[in-house]
Amino acid sequence: MGKRLLSSGELAVELGISRRSISRYADEGLISVALVAPGGRYKFDLDVVRNELRELAEKRREGRS
Repeated sequence: MGKRLLSSGELAVELGISRRSISRYADEGLISVALVAPGGRYKFDLDVVRNELRELAEKRREGRS
């Protein structure tokens, strides 16, 4: 069975951040969009996004933003 893809709202709830932040991060290329659904709605893989945000936080801590 394949992984379930999350909407920006579902992802925001899982990560404890705003939906607007999710959309901004995706638009800025900071997180990967797994699929663009009909109507232009983004779908995300939770595990992939968690890893990307973890790597981004590590880079910022190291001063390499």
